Amino acid sequence: MFFKKEFYLLLLVIITFSCSNQNDNPTILNEQEDGNKELTIFHINDIHGSIDNFSKIKYIVDEERKNNNVLFVCGGDTFSGNPVVDNHAEKGYPMIDLMNKVGINAAAIGNHEFDYGEAVLKNRLEQSNFDWLCANINTKNSSIKQPKAYKTITINGVTVTILGLIQTKEGNNGTIPSTHPLRVKNFTFTNYAEIISDYANLKNDENSDLYIALTHLGYSSDISLARKYPYFDIIIGGHSHTSDYREENGTYIYQAGSKLKNIGKIKVTIDKNGAISTKYELINLSDATNLNQSVQEDIETYNHQPELDVVIGYAEASHNRNEVGNFYTEALLKELNADLTFHNSGGIRNTLDKGDITIREIYSIDPFNNGSVTYSMTIKEVKTFLKENGDGFHYAGLTIEQSGNNILIKDKNGNILSNNTSITIGINDFIPIVFKNYFTTIPSVKNYTTAETVINYLNNNSEPVNFTNYSKYFKYQ
Repeated sequence: MFFKKEFYLLLLVIITFSCSNQNDNPTILNEQEDGNKELTIFHINDIHGSIDNFSKIKYIVDEERKNNNVLFVCGGDTFSGNPVVDNHAEKGYPMIDLMNKVGINAAAIGNHEFDYGEAVLKNRLEQSNFDWLCANINTKNSSIKQPKAYKTITINGVTVTILGLIQTKEGNNGTIPSTHPLRVKNFTFTNYAEIISDYANLKNDENSDLYIALTHLGYSSDISLARKYPYFDIIIGGHSHTSDYREENGTYIYQAGSKLKNIGKIKVTIDKNGAISTKYELINLSDATNLNQSVQEDIETYNHQPELDVVIGYAEASHNRNEVGNFYTEALLKELNADLTFHNSGGIRNTLDKGDITIREIYSIDPFNNGSVTYSMTIKEVKTFLKENGDGFHYAGLTIEQSGNNILIKDKNGNILSNNTSITIGINDFIPIVFKNYFTTIPSVKNYTTAETVINYLNNNSEPVNFTNYSKYFKYQ
């Protein structure tokens, strides 16, 4: 009888133990029997307001989280490029909402994070449930709290340190990222090369298993970073919209394209001696079929903006970006009553399809909210600007030619205009701020953006759009 009772007690213990290990979220073992630690890192970059694939991402990442340690990071440039996001009542908020819902752990600050201005950026940062990282920015003269340079996070026993870096360039407005200078006037930036050595020993200082540079520098700069500063185990980047990965000087470098077309998946193994090995998969989200229904419903709600789908014109043919640039400058020319208009090629962000033209399309071509301005300038001043600025521009109106080292500007009849002739120049307000040494007079500031100017042009002109045979672009050689 005693042995029978003992047997039943033992059986009860076995059943209880078995039931306690049968659940929908099994324990994640970060350390294998051989002493290895494992981590899955998902990464995206240069989303530019693209929201449609977030429901697929939510499903993919959540499935991985059920059985593995997961870190999810973004390489910057969250905003600018989708009217649904850019024209939302709270500019940019749909991105923050969806990034929160998919479980981003950290994001690099990209140059286009500043496109909506300081006040809007402050609100979006405060709404984020994750850290925005940047080691080479100082915000003390702004309304924005100083971002963390780095973050150390422990995921089920795997400790990771992530350092954030943003690209900068030297110019008339000092060292700043590639954005409208007025929108970063209260921030101070430093070239990453001047501060990177301050973080050389961060992995040891933080007692981390893995040291990641989360950058918005561009792929070539990431390669240079790995060659010159071999502090990092992994560099996850953005800015150049590159879809690639490589090992450089013992550092693994990754970038996942742009506009949420892909998500990168890095499987990291850290052995008992601290050595790092990786396996990589770049997941094309057009091939993914499963999605999270709740996030999908959020996306559909954000996308439902019928005012953006109002038809305002018709394109007789599909236009590439250069052809769109010709169309854009012609529209500015007519609406601003200018003699000559310029538009920077980087300000044309999309093509134009054949067929109906909607407001949504115009905002996707020109998402930057740049103002419309005109200047009175002499032909000599225009020539000096074109000869010395180093950039090329789409243009409309007068004809610009280069003859040897000279620039000729002609009227519609082919007459060469003299240097002292005064003309009206129509441009966006980004160009004269970037090249402020050439635009020294007070402009006539319009109360509408360049995108709104083009929308007005289409509303005021019934002729179909066809600029496929135009080729007005000038860069001094």
